[in-house]
Amino acid sequence: MNLLANYCIVLHYSEIGVKGGNRKFFENQLAKNIRAALGDLFPARVQRVYGRFVIPLGGDFDWPAISARLQKVVGLANFALAEMAAQDAERILETACRQMQGQKFSTFRVTTRRIQKSFPLSSDALSAKVGEAIRRQSGAKVDLDHPEAVCYIEIVDNFALVYREKIPGLRGLPVGGSGKAVSLLSAGIDSPVASYKIITRGVKLIFVHFHSIPYTSPASVANAKRLVERLAEYQLSAKLYCVPFLEIQQAILLSAPAEYRVVLYRRAMLRIAEKIAKKEKAQALVTGESIGQVASQTLANLRVIDEAAALPVLRPLSGSSKEEIIALAQQIGTFEISTEPYEDCCSLFVPAHPATAALPGMVVEAERKLDWKPLIAKALMGAEVGWFGVVE
Repeated sequence: MNLLANYCIVLHYSEIGVKGGNRKFFENQLAKNIRAALGDLFPARVQRVYGRFVIPLGGDFDWPAISARLQKVVGLANFALAEMAAQDAERILETACRQMQGQKFSTFRVTTRRIQKSFPLSSDALSAKVGEAIRRQSGAKVDLDHPEAVCYIEIVDNFALVYREKIPGLRGLPVGGSGKAVSLLSAGIDSPVASYKIITRGVKLIFVHFHSIPYTSPASVANAKRLVERLAEYQLSAKLYCVPFLEIQQAILLSAPAEYRVVLYRRAMLRIAEKIAKKEKAQALVTGESIGQVASQTLANLRVIDEAAALPVLRPLSGSSKEEIIALAQQIGTFEISTEPYEDCCSLFVPAHPATAALPGMVVEAERKLDWKPLIAKALMGAEVGWFGVVE
């Protein structure tokens, strides 16, 4: 796409603007993420200008590719391809008419934000002046409430930004600004959605997937890798541990009451995930459990499961319905992967009637018969580790 060299990207962020004394830290993190997201397209010079970012563009750029990348950068409220104009009413008017030329619309509005107060015209006066010029050029009517098209003008620093389309961003907080956590990722629908929700709170995730190969097929591992590859698009890079879990399951099968197997599986998973979290300097664990969705996900069971870990366990889907989870999975592009056939390790050796209100004393007694340390050490030794996205 050949466009004039005075084009730029204007990017507005969301929650960062209310971060007070920490605002600069989050702005720097977001700017870093933007540069990384666009790095192989062009070397982005991210400039902070009055509570927004501006990235100058050269004479040739691929706007569809740039736009696709920016739509997956967490922390942006919206962004636009804008034309820079001299801070002069006539130059701004000419630029606005050029921006709107060739567009089909019967009603429109001009929205002006005058951040630079030294500009002589008020926001309303400039909007009226530009609006009259666009009306004469297009024959369209002004509609302030429900326009078909909008011309945006921002008076900042020593120039003006003029554009016609705001592309929505993901909002949230920039990834990396809220620390790190370890996400227990199955190949199903829930845990990728839970991971995404935590990513949008600015947390960088390390993923752990448990498998029971060769008792189960490699499909769950393959699907987990594809899911992490998709989630890496939102946090730029991702590390995945694929941990063999079969020996631990077999040990539980031989020594524990059948109804407690699922709870004991989950406690063992948290212990392993916590070891990985310590290695990765992560501050929390993340799971995709939703209260009451399956028999084992009761409050009583979740409390007993959590007692196996010292780190906080985050469950962002706790109050979500399956319909809500599926809708978000479809939105972020994980649903189709999650619904492909696979065998989940947690479905192996599952009793017909798992406990719904596990008794802590019974769980502790069952675990006394297990020699956890060598089992966990062996599982960690056998873990396959891979990187996805932008390798750090």
